[in-house]
Amino acid sequence: MEGLERLAIFVGLLVIMIAWEIITPRRPLLVSRWQRWTTNFGLSILNMVIMRLTVAAAALWAANTAQQHDWGLLNLIELPHWLAIILGLILLDLAIYGQHRASHRWKWLWRLHKVHHTDLDFDVTTAIRFHPIEILLSMIYKFIMILIIGVNPVAVILFEIILSSCALFNHSNINIPSLIDKRLRLILVTPDMHRVHHSIIQSETDSNYGFSISVWDRLFSSYIDQPQQGHTNMTIGLANYQDKQDVQLVNILTMPFKRDL
Repeated sequence: MEGLERLAIFVGLLVIMIAWEIITPRRPLLVSRWQRWTTNFGLSILNMVIMRLTVAAAALWAANTAQQHDWGLLNLIELPHWLAIILGLILLDLAIYGQHRASHRWKWLWRLHKVHHTDLDFDVTTAIRFHPIEILLSMIYKFIMILIIGVNPVAVILFEIILSSCALFNHSNINIPSLIDKRLRLILVTPDMHRVHHSIIQSETDSNYGFSISVWDRLFSSYIDQPQQGHTNMTIGLANYQDKQDVQLVNILTMPFKRDL
């Protein structure tokens, strides 16, 4: 699938989630959309430009190269095509879980990743709020993992679509009935599950790392079911970055290079 088609899917889902948030919001927003979206969309556009000029096709190139040379774990054994795709998707998702957890544990990665967590509200645009350097490092990491795992090229394309779609879904400020949420999160990361990860309370920030499949957090003991303060009363963001001026676009770009507040 061409990049423009994947972009169309992403933009279409983004519009759907924004409309859903407006119709049935989970919690009131504390900061105007204009203030936050200027930063979040600004970062997203900057990231897309940088990726297009640098390593946009690296993941698919890595998958094709691994397949041609029989590199990677999944290319060491004969597997049905469908099974190779499914295993590739699962192992890539596990790799992203590990990367996300490392971004909270390793200080030099956290300096970049905290940009994502300084959003003062939690809605679908939070999903596109990442520092450009983190995006580049993430692509390099994914490139390496694809070669190690030996992910099928079809799985790489599907994974990119699934990951971005799930990120938009689980960062959205939508109201899902608790019974449906409880059943959904047996498999998928839901907005209520991931919102806990954006809590100002440190123990909750360091939980619920999954982006797509919810099982990893349960398996690796990083799962928290509900926030201590409840979803409508919880404070979003980081304790040291609650001032609106601190989280504007220019300050966001320089944040990793400044001394922690």
